[in-house]
Amino acid sequence: MRARLARVGRLGALLLLAGAVQATPVHASGEQPEFTVVGAPEDHRSVVTWGASADRMGDSAADRGYRLIVRTSAAGSGLRIRLSNAFGDRPVTFDSAYAGIRQQGAALVPGSNRRLTFGGARSVTLPAGAVALSDALPGRTPAATDLVVSIHTPDAAGPATGHWMAMQTSYTTQGDHTAEESAAHWTEAIGSWFYLDAVSVRPPAGTAAVVALGDSITDGWQSTTDLDRRWPDYLARRLRTADGDVKGVANEGISGNKVLADDGGGQSALNRLQRDVLSQPGVRTVFLFEGVNDIKAHTGVTAQDLITGYREIAERVHAVGKCVVAATVAPFKGWSEWDPAGETVRRDVNEFIRGSDEFDAVTDFDHILRSPYDPERILPVFDGGDHLHPNDKGMQAMADAVDLKSLDCTARQHAGGRGQPDAVGSGAISPSR
Repeated sequence: MRARLARVGRLGALLLLAGAVQATPVHASGEQPEFTVVGAPEDHRSVVTWGASADRMGDSAADRGYRLIVRTSAAGSGLRIRLSNAFGDRPVTFDSAYAGIRQQGAALVPGSNRRLTFGGARSVTLPAGAVALSDALPGRTPAATDLVVSIHTPDAAGPATGHWMAMQTSYTTQGDHTAEESAAHWTEAIGSWFYLDAVSVRPPAGTAAVVALGDSITDGWQSTTDLDRRWPDYLARRLRTADGDVKGVANEGISGNKVLADDGGGQSALNRLQRDVLSQPGVRTVFLFEGVNDIKAHTGVTAQDLITGYREIAERVHAVGKCVVAATVAPFKGWSEWDPAGETVRRDVNEFIRGSDEFDAVTDFDHILRSPYDPERILPVFDGGDHLHPNDKGMQAMADAVDLKSLDCTARQHAGGRGQPDAVGSGAISPSR
């Protein structure tokens, strides 16, 4: 069972948010300690409504507050957050956490900011490698809401955990101002999310989620900052108004990420699959779109190497009763690391993805994005400017190519397993029934 497209290496951090404070990503290799869950017990009725892959962020600071802006996908009651110390080397305490609705910038809608607790306590301490689940907040959280999660840590030290390339402005401050709805103390803009790696809600029965596992294309590089124009955002908009049970979307892309190796952005897709993807609540389908970073790194990775990695991912996903949609690797001729040898690997990988019966469905991003005049290049109207990352129009075209029925595959899975994908069409490829 195989994986898909990958995205680009680590780009210029200074371009992400002009004038904003930017965290410096520091990546560790190898397996991290098996993560444990502290705080509230898991709720099997919850579904992830937002997610961002955890990574090592560099040194943290004590007595810092973080006001983090995230956008919900699925609607529901009982909102919960998940805080992560996955890459910390010592315990970290959060002595205050609030969730509210954004009005503008760092300001909240008056009366919306409410305290979060963890197992009934206002404070929670995460050991190194652990995550913490909050208790559920009463009341309903709408879809497509700018949720504001404000947290304060009095004692953080050593490596911080977070998500470097948020493509979203959040805020930080000195001291604990989490309870304040005013933006008065939240004047320092940042382009990363710290410690928060998931938000879930309790939606109507039967509602499920899809998790996008990918690299910088999925992470949203070259889409417009603060406008939620990553391709998973466009997909969430389609799902919100469509028939079907899949409403939640979690974006687990990391810029520079690879399928096979930990020397790109974050841990490899293989090594982070459990923490970032399979541990999220309510996931029905994993959308696998990685591989380009493995190919363009010139480390000798072959098509068969990637195919073996894709198969392992698909096998692990299927082993826990979830479905896998794979996407073909997009063209990247014109990017500085492109060469004919890598293009051959890309074509061979895509041939496998299109013809394999190991996925529940395939979406042909290569076909959607490539130029008809030079199929090794992105169509200029979709090119974000570096010949690797799509712009907003390209991101929307990718989301529009996904067959929404392919994401809602429980009945097919229970009815007898996976079938051979249909012949390649202009976009999404639905599994045969």
